Amino acid sequence: MADSEFRLLMVEQVGCIYCRMWNNDLAPIYPKTPEGKTAPLQRVDLHKPFPEDITITGGKPLFTPTFILLQDGVEVARIEGYASEDFFWGLLDQALKKNGATYQTPSN
Repeated sequence: MADSEFRLLMVEQVGCIYCRMWNNDLAPIYPKTPEGKTAPLQRVDLHKPFPEDITITGGKPLFTPTFILLQDGVEVARIEGYASEDFFWGLLDQALKKNGATYQTPSN
């Protein structure tokens, strides 16, 4: 599926300390990473309508941040919460590769 389109939907809300941690730790570098180039970030507020061009299969998120990996507009994986950089990158890498994404990371 080399021609699949991936996006990473970040579900967030005002006042979320873990959203703020992710924004401080990773938001500035995410678009420059292989993962960020493979799955560009799209943000949505937990309390607002989701974009109409996506299909969420795991139900509406309850926690923020929730990261929903979309492939061709359909949810294929989900990461709930943010604990650390290592946790996030490891889970995102697994989700992307499980769904056929190919990219080079420094550790490959």
